[in-house]
Amino acid sequence: MKFKKLLIFTFILLLFLAVFLYAVRIVNFNSEKKIGQKADSLNGVMVYYNGSVHNILERNRTADGYNLGMKYQCVEFVKRYYYEVYDHRMPDSYGNAKDFFDPKLKDGAFSEKRGLFQHSNPGYSKPQTGDLLIYSPTIFNKFGHVSIVAKVGEQHIEIIQQNPGPFSSSREKFNLVRNKKTWEIGDTRILGWLRKEKTGYKN
Repeated sequence: MKFKKLLIFTFILLLFLAVFLYAVRIVNFNSEKKIGQKADSLNGVMVYYNGSVHNILERNRTADGYNLGMKYQCVEFVKRYYYEVYDHRMPDSYGNAKDFFDPKLKDGAFSEKRGLFQHSNPGYSKPQTGDLLIYSPTIFNKFGHVSIVAKVGEQHIEIIQQNPGPFSSSREKFNLVRNKKTWEIGDTRILGWLRKEKTGYKN
C-alpha cells in the first residue's frame, strides 16, 4: 500500500515538474515587457524582447528570401545584424547557435558554412567590435547561444544579445585576458568568435 502511494506521489511530482518546465519554455513571466518589444540596438539594428528563452514565433526572412531565423531567438538577431550591417548571407542559413562554431577548424580558419573566419577562445586574434560570439550548450539550453561584440577594451568586452531570458539584460560584460600569445574571453561557455574579414594575429 505504501509502495502504491509512493508511485502515485512520484507520478504527480513528475507531472507537475513537466508542466512547470513546459510553462517556463513558453510563458512570459515578465509582465513589464511584451514579446516583440524593442529592447536595445546596435548600429541601428534592433534587439527585440522574446520572453522565455525557448519561445519561438514565425521564421523571419528578408525580402529576397534569405533565412534570418526564428523570431526572436538569439540567432535571428546576429544573422539580421550581419545582413543589415555587412550585407552578409551565410551559405548555410540554418542551424542552432552552437552549430555556428566548427570544432574541426583551426584558429583563424575560414568557415565555409558561415562564410566567416573562425577564431577560438583562447585564440591569437583579439576580439573586435562586430565579432559574433558562440556559446556552448548548457543543461538548461541545449541549443547554445550567440551574441555580438559591442565594445572592446583592454581588459573586458561588452556584448549585445537577443533572447537572454525574461529578466536578463541585453548587455553583458566579460573579462578579456591577454596571455603570452593569445587572447581569452573569461567565460568557459564562449567557444570562439566569427569575423567577416581576415585579420592578422596580434602576437
